[in-house]
Amino acid sequence: MPAIGVLTLDIHVEHSHSLKEKRHVVKSLKDRLRERFNVAVAEIDGLDSWQHAVLAAVTVSNDRVHAEQVLRAVEAHAASMLGGALSSTGIEWV
Repeated sequence: MPAIGVLTLDIHVEHSHSLKEKRHVVKSLKDRLRERFNVAVAEIDGLDSWQHAVLAAVTVSNDRVHAEQVLRAVEAHAASMLGGALSSTGIEWV
């Protein structure tokens, strides 16, 4: 049975003073996650806010356990990159 997992990352970019600065942080994170974990990543909320962003990382697998391992690794890597800027996370299954 295929598994589609969606990891939501709620990010507060405290030191951002413009949309340009926030987009730089978000783009860097998205690029790293795509390269390292082969997941699809998109900013899904907070697009016009200069200190807040919500990202979604999605993976598809034939094994739910593997998909969850990938998403947990993405979550851990994002937390290490962002430090305290990662406000909350959550995983949903489609």
